[in-house]
Amino acid sequence: MLGYYLLTGIIFLIGMAVSAQLKSKFREYGEVPISNGLSGREVAEKMLHEHGIYDVTVTTSHGFLSDHYNPADKTVNLSPEVYEGRNIAAAAVAAHECGHAVQHATAYNMLQMRSTLVPIVQVSSTLAQWVVLAGIGLMGFGGGSQTVLLIGIGLFAISTLFSLITLPVEYDASARALRWMESSNLTTRFEHDKASDALKWAARTYIVAALASVAQLVYFILIFLNRRDD
Repeated sequence: MLGYYLLTGIIFLIGMAVSAQLKSKFREYGEVPISNGLSGREVAEKMLHEHGIYDVTVTTSHGFLSDHYNPADKTVNLSPEVYEGRNIAAAAVAAHECGHAVQHATAYNMLQMRSTLVPIVQVSSTLAQWVVLAGIGLMGFGGGSQTVLLIGIGLFAISTLFSLITLPVEYDASARALRWMESSNLTTRFEHDKASDALKWAARTYIVAALASVAQLVYFILIFLNRRDD
């Protein structure tokens, strides 16, 4: 028990540090104008069109770093800072989100797998914690409580799987973005290196989230195994 809380505490602190560094990087690179003068919206549209994608709309979303690609309605949603920004951070984020659109257009298997899991995760993530807590609370009242806990663990495992699948999806989108930025001469070498640094910190937030989910899943499994042997 103590070991679990120590591990989750460490992961939580790492997550806070990574998040703070990510925000710091994007604010720093948001102050560095991009030499071509393109806005995030223009970068996104250029990348989409150069990949032969014309059925994806570039629009705005609300909130700092709220940028995302929605495969359901084929929209690249950029935060106001990115949509209007003419700096390295805006270009990097816009290209990254378009990387997801390219994944969608080319039927990238990991993105397809993640999209398939989305409706399942929306249900499992809502129920998992409650079912697990109910299972733990009922322990000692018969074998049925073990079944409840096992169901909760199964639901939570789906969310963990989703977090793990998200990692290659995010890294691949960044790789596609950076390759395109280089091959299209969108950025100078200095700008490309800064864009790469920004996207690396963004990807690290997903690593921390995946580690936290795995740690919690392992903890739930250990509870099940220990209670089962009692």
